[in-house]
Amino acid sequence: MTASFQVYEPSGMVDGTKAPRFRQEIQKLLEGNPKVIVIDFKDVTFMDSSGLGALVLSLKTVRAAGAKLFLCSVNDQVKMLLELTEMHRIFKIFESREELEKNIMNG
Repeated sequence: MTASFQVYEPSGMVDGTKAPRFRQEIQKLLEGNPKVIVIDFKDVTFMDSSGLGALVLSLKTVRAAGAKLFLCSVNDQVKMLLELTEMHRIFKIFESREELEKNIMNG
């Protein structure tokens, strides 16, 4: 059985100006009742604390809806931010979309 999942691909800088849209996009994806939401960071160049806040709020929203949230293709800057704030322990992070899909399909 394949997991029902939705993908969100933010791009550029995820900061205070983009944080509200980030959360809205996640909320929109939840309307389809997916089991899994994937945030693919391949096109994100930078994320600040506002972006991190939006990510954490999105995680709470997704969990409240009974779904799971996974991250993939996180660059070094975002990875460092997640590690400095201990958030890498909270989020399941995959190196690439391919690795993530392989793991969700088999798990």
